[in-house]
Amino acid sequence: MTSRFLSLLLVLLSVCSYGQGVGIPSKKAGLGFGNLAEFTGLRLNFRDKGVERINGVNVTVWNGRDEDQTGSVNGVYVGLPIAYSAERANGIGVGLFGVGARDKLNGVNIAGLGVGAGGDVTGINIGGVGVGSGGDMKGINIGGLGAGSGGDVTGFNFGGLGVGAGGSLKGINIGGLGVGSGGGVKGINVAGLGVGSGESLVGVSVAGLGLGAGESVKGISLAGLAVGAGEQVSGLAVAGLAVGSPKVKAIAVAPIVGGMDVRGLIIAPAYMKGGYSSKYNDADGLVTEDKEGVLKGVAVSAFNHIKGTQKGVTIGIFNYAKRQRGLQIGVLNYVKENPKWLRLLPIFNTRFGTRNPEQ
Repeated sequence: MTSRFLSLLLVLLSVCSYGQGVGIPSKKAGLGFGNLAEFTGLRLNFRDKGVERINGVNVTVWNGRDEDQTGSVNGVYVGLPIAYSAERANGIGVGLFGVGARDKLNGVNIAGLGVGAGGDVTGINIGGVGVGSGGDMKGINIGGLGAGSGGDVTGFNFGGLGVGAGGSLKGINIGGLGVGSGGGVKGINVAGLGVGSGESLVGVSVAGLGLGAGESVKGISLAGLAVGAGEQVSGLAVAGLAVGSPKVKAIAVAPIVGGMDVRGLIIAPAYMKGGYSSKYNDADGLVTEDKEGVLKGVAVSAFNHIKGTQKGVTIGIFNYAKRQRGLQIGVLNYVKENPKWLRLLPIFNTRFGTRNPEQ
């Protein structure tokens, strides 16, 4: 009897979907079957088309075509298996396969495969595979594989593989592999492999391999391999291999630390470098050009290599500075601007006399 009833109901819904539908006691409210454009109550339909406004409980079997997804559904929308039939959906959505809206999706939405909208997604959204938005995404979003948006993402976001945004990413973001944004990233960000930002990365960021930003990395940054930025690293940066940026204004701890303008406390067991050398070919052959850097602060490393001016203290096995305005402490210490007999000294070195302009 149950199977016969369900089969009969499915046939009834299919037939009504191509007509205007049937409502009990009226076409505006109560119990409705089929394409009733405006309805309040319990509405059952196979595939929605031309919805204007539905309030209450809307149950559909399949998603409509893009051009048919109009109007709004407010309340509870259920998909057997897909709840994806309106331009805007507000309330509680449940779908065996998916829940979505052509434009905006607001409320609590749970689907076996995916939750998504062409525009903004706001609220609590859980998709077995993913949660996505063509616009902004705000709230709590959990995707078994990924959570992402073409716009900004704000709130708590978890993706089994990754969390991403075309715009900014703000809040608590956890990705099994990666967390990234084309804009800025702010908040607490944790990824199995990497965290990245096209602009600035601000807050507490932890990555199994690397952290990077096109502009600045600010805050507490912990990476298994490297931390880097196109402009500046500041705060506390700890990496298993290297920390590097044109400007490093931080407590930086890594085997290798380098930058043009390095300030703060630098602990680099292997190598610390201020400035760099570039090589290129011209008409006369291979040319090496030195870009001078500066150190202001304290650097502890086996080799402190300042290809410019040191203003502070370096402690290491070998310390090198082109110009000295501070103090070197180590086994061997070299200051290039000093007189020849005072350039290389054991134990310590500093600035002695004035630099010969011909040297």
